[in-house]
Amino acid sequence: MLERIRNQMPQLSAAERRVAQSLLDRPNDFIQAAVADIARDVGVSQPTVIRFARSVGCTGLQDLKLKLAGSLVGGIPYVHASVGPKDSTAVLAAKVFDNAISALLNCRNAVSPASLDQAIRLLAGARRLEFYGLGNSGIIAADAQHKFFRYGTPAVAYADPHIQAMAATLLGPQDVLVAISNSGRTNELLDAVDIALRGGCKVVAITSTGSPLARLASVALLADAQEDAEFFSPMLTRLLHLTLIDVLAVGVALRRGPELVALLEKTKRSLKSHRRRSES
Repeated sequence: MLERIRNQMPQLSAAERRVAQSLLDRPNDFIQAAVADIARDVGVSQPTVIRFARSVGCTGLQDLKLKLAGSLVGGIPYVHASVGPKDSTAVLAAKVFDNAISALLNCRNAVSPASLDQAIRLLAGARRLEFYGLGNSGIIAADAQHKFFRYGTPAVAYADPHIQAMAATLLGPQDVLVAISNSGRTNELLDAVDIALRGGCKVVAITSTGSPLARLASVALLADAQEDAEFFSPMLTRLLHLTLIDVLAVGVALRRGPELVALLEKTKRSLKSHRRRSES
């Protein structure tokens, strides 16, 4: 049901698309909400909510809720949305790999090349790079810092909201902040982003479509995985965010040219003495 709604988004009216986005953002809340509550939260009329339900192939709102609830049932809560308790090791491995491949392909086809190019240009020209993420996104921020510090640009990653808020006050027009969040709704991260923007810092967001973070950022790179992060571990989203970081890193390396390649070669040589030679 969720995939059907995503595919039909371009054919919906502007008001119906707002209802659809609200459903996709919080499907479990949508199931529990009354038509009046949905209409009020989205800012549309109650008949629009009903028309939306019919536009996606349902007889009415209650039919939509029933079908939506059915599509959300399955998997093992807090583990994985596709595997079942009786799946063999071979089956669960195939499902996890196939889901990851599908999510990566969908993201590749949906991500905006213009937004990627703008983000790469900002990162390549930055005086300082800072990567912010909380929880699982904090790990991705650390991975990004590990990639970019080797480029000779000062780069740090912060996963503590208090440090993020303090560090954001020191960022200026020559700096770039990369904010990473699946939901894009975490208050502390949004506050830090707002502080950085007020100081003239550019913000690149890696987040979901329609999130407050996406609307706030200077450039938004959108990664929408078909998983409910409230009930399942965000495996797919993590892979998409890590891959987008890789794309940015490669793009910046290409933009910086031969000088950066020489610097990367130098850092690579520094590791040789720490590795054992292979035995023939």
